[in-house]
Amino acid sequence: MKSLARRVTDWTGRLSERPVLLAPGAYGRTGPADACGGNCWPFSGGGPSLRLHLSFAMLTSEERQIYRRHLQLPEIGEAGQEKMKAARVLVVGAGGLGCPILQYLAAAGVGTLGIVDADKVDRSNLQRQILYGPADLGQPKAATAAQALRRLNPLVNIEVHNCRATLGNVRELVSRYDLVIDGSDNFPTRYLLNDACVSYNKPLISGAIYKFEGQVSVFNYQGGPTYRCLFPQPPSATEAPNCDATGVLGVLPGLMGTAQATEALKVILGIGEVLSGRLWLFDALTFQTRTLKFTRRPEQAALTLDTANTADYADLCGAGVTSISVTELHERLTSTHPPFLLDVREPHEYAVGHLPGATLLPLSSLEKGVATLPKQHPVVVYCRSGARSAQAVERLQTNFGLTNLLNLEGGMLAWESEVKNEVLG
Repeated sequence: MKSLARRVTDWTGRLSERPVLLAPGAYGRTGPADACGGNCWPFSGGGPSLRLHLSFAMLTSEERQIYRRHLQLPEIGEAGQEKMKAARVLVVGAGGLGCPILQYLAAAGVGTLGIVDADKVDRSNLQRQILYGPADLGQPKAATAAQALRRLNPLVNIEVHNCRATLGNVRELVSRYDLVIDGSDNFPTRYLLNDACVSYNKPLISGAIYKFEGQVSVFNYQGGPTYRCLFPQPPSATEAPNCDATGVLGVLPGLMGTAQATEALKVILGIGEVLSGRLWLFDALTFQTRTLKFTRRPEQAALTLDTANTADYADLCGAGVTSISVTELHERLTSTHPPFLLDVREPHEYAVGHLPGATLLPLSSLEKGVATLPKQHPVVVYCRSGARSAQAVERLQTNFGLTNLLNLEGGMLAWESEVKNEVLG
């Protein structure tokens, strides 16, 4: 797999290798006051400035005590804290990135936080998703995160959306908030959120992590570049790994998520130099950072939910891949002609537990074992969550012309949760 920085350079072909320092105030006001005398504030996406009126966001005496350290900062003050109280922020994904984003924005006093996530807490999440503990296993992430945030700051309004962002609901979700923070781990969601934010003129704060590296940028801010300006074409499945496929240093999403929360507060407050037109890259192994500049592409920046290619919202890690549910697989395994089972995880994962009769062929060495696979008999490919197996199916179909492959939806996680049948260790 390529590093984030290398893939960014490959995909865009337009990024400078030198850090870019922009003039103070280049991305908006640098202080808490504005032309409305503090009663409203510019909050712009790709088009005309959107203004939030704060007449009902006055601070209480309790809030003045809680946020006293903010009030002491001239760049924030009481007017700035009122802006945070009036702001409505949508966080998509309550995982590794979403947890620190939500935690710090709630503590900072952002008035309304929306949480979008359809997943449940899994034991493997606990290494990096700091809002959850062992007692939360199997519980919905969005509702569980909301409970933790309400304990942290009961003055903040938390709105739970126990769903995934889809083409069917993204308009309603995005239109209700002032800015969107992307804490997802897949490219279809990133393109979907970008196009929705362009459609409704909302800034989008994006973050991504890969093993020991991370990146953060702000898109569609005050006429600046969009996500599609940086990544016009979705990557192939082999260039789109997630934490399940590659692993990730547990503290890394904390660093990147905190950076995203910082950018959100800067956008809300109208202070500092927002990461618009700049991609901030971080390498945890060397603790080096780089800032890469990219420009607005008018033809890409104009794409909305109504004009973009909806194929970009498909599961790009498995486009053209036929899937099978764990329930259907369980039924087929008891038939007279059960499918061939192909486990594409790593050997140490296979040793912990695998489906009875499964053949191990790790994704990392997939091509070496193609000759051993049946060419006519159905082959069900599985991994831990379904992501790596989707990549395997796509590679086998594209490179070797196999047409007898099925991807197990949800992988071993779904099998253990829904079927709860014996696995071999």
